[in-house]
Amino acid sequence: MDGLPKLNLTRRELLKAGAASAAAVAAPSVALAQAAERPSPPPTSVSFEVNGKAQTLELDTRTSLLDALREHLRLTGTKKGCDHGQCGACTVMVNGRRINACLTLAVMHEGDRITTIEGLGTPDNLHPMQAAFIKHDGYQCGYCTPGQICSAVAVLEEIEDGIPSLASENLTSPPKPTAEEIRERMSGNICRCGAYSNIIDAIAEVAGRTA
Repeated sequence: MDGLPKLNLTRRELLKAGAASAAAVAAPSVALAQAAERPSPPPTSVSFEVNGKAQTLELDTRTSLLDALREHLRLTGTKKGCDHGQCGACTVMVNGRRINACLTLAVMHEGDRITTIEGLGTPDNLHPMQAAFIKHDGYQCGYCTPGQICSAVAVLEEIEDGIPSLASENLTSPPKPTAEEIRERMSGNICRCGAYSNIIDAIAEVAGRTA
C-alpha cells in the first residue's frame, strides 16, 4: 500500500525473527517452571501468645499470620476476604494494636501477644463489643463481623491512649468519639451488606459505656 514502508526481508531473516519472538514468549513460562522446581525453604520455629495461650509453630517462612491462625491453629473466626489488606476481614490485634493478618508474615511476630475474635469473648461471656453488635444488628451475613469487632475494640483503645486518627484535626478528642470519628477510624473495614449505621451505633454505645 502507498505510504507504508516496504520490508525487504529474506526468508532466513524472517525465520530468525519468528524464532526470537517465540523465545521471548516462552521465557516467562520457563522461568516459572524453574521456580516451581526450586526446593521450599526449611520450616522455621516461631513462638507467640495467642488468646492468652503460648503457641509454638513450625512454619514455612512465607506463611502469613492469617494462614498460621486459620490453617495451623484452626482459629477460623478470623476471615480471609480479599487477602490483599483491603477489606479488613482478617483484622486481629497484636500487642493491643490492630493489623491486617493477611499482610504480615507469622515469623515476624516472635514473642508477640495476638488476640483474635475467639479471644475476646465466648457465647456465655460476651465482650461488650460483641454484645453491642448483637443488640444493634451490626451484621447481616456476618463474614466481616470478626474483623469489624476486633477493629472496633482496638479503635476504642487507640482513642483511650490518645493515638490520633488520619483526620484527627477535624474530629473531637477522647474520651467519647463522634460518629464521624468512628467512621473514619473504621474505614479500613468493609461491610458488603452495608450494616455501617448499626456498626457505628454499637461502637458508640460501648464508647459511651467505657468513657
